[in-house]
This record gives sequence, C-alpha cells and structure tokens, in this order.
Amino acid sequence: QVQLVESGGGLVQAGGSLRLSCAASGGTFSTNSMGWFRQVPGKEREFVAAISGSGLTTRYADSVKGRFTISRDNAKNTVYLQMNSLKPEDTAVYYCARGPRFGISSNSPVYDYWGQGTQVTVSS
Repeated sequence: QVQLVESGGGLVQAGGSLRLSCAASGGTFSTNSMGWFRQVPGKEREFVAAISGSGLTTRYADSVKGRFTISRDNAKNTVYLQMNSLKPEDTAVYYCARGPRFGISSNSPVYDYWGQGTQVTVSS
C-alpha cells in the first residue's frame, strides 16, 4: 500500500516562499510520476505541477509557471514543491499524488494515491 504524507505548509506573506515535501512509502517510488494539486473549498481540485519518475520531465500550470519548481529525490522517496513569489490566490490545500508510470499528466483521475493535504495560506 502506497502512503503519501505532505508537510511544509503554513502561513506566509505575499511575495514569500514555502517548500512543500511529500514523503512516499510502499511501492517503488522512482517508477511513477508524481504530481501536486491544490484545492480551495467549493472549487474543483486544480493541477499545479508534475514530474516524471526520472525527474527529467516536468509540467506546470500556467498560473504557477516561473514561480514554482517541482523536484524529486528518489533516494529519499520524496517529491518537493518550491513555491516562490507567493500570491494570495495561491491559498489552498495542497495535495501530492502518484501518477502514471509512463509520461506525466495534469489530469487528476489518472493519479491513484493521494496524500492528506497540507494547508498553504498567503496573506496580502
């Protein structure tokens, strides 16, 4: 059974930075892509970023491109989301999820395991 545990969320002022971590256990971490999504109450879950199993390919939502960076350390079974120049509209619960073995996707239905989420709040 795969388990994903996010950490690193919190309260930050606009313009600040946070780094989210997602520690995985179970399964073989490096064989699957990983993704970050976020959700605001009352809205659908939104794709943020994804990274291939090797770490060589990444994809970002237009809203975070140039500000957020996804990375992974397969030796530590951990994926990261470095968030810089944060804006109030980045406020959400952030989730990491395990994606497909081949390619990367922005579509949440193809992700099969999800973490519990971590709250990110950006004050203006």
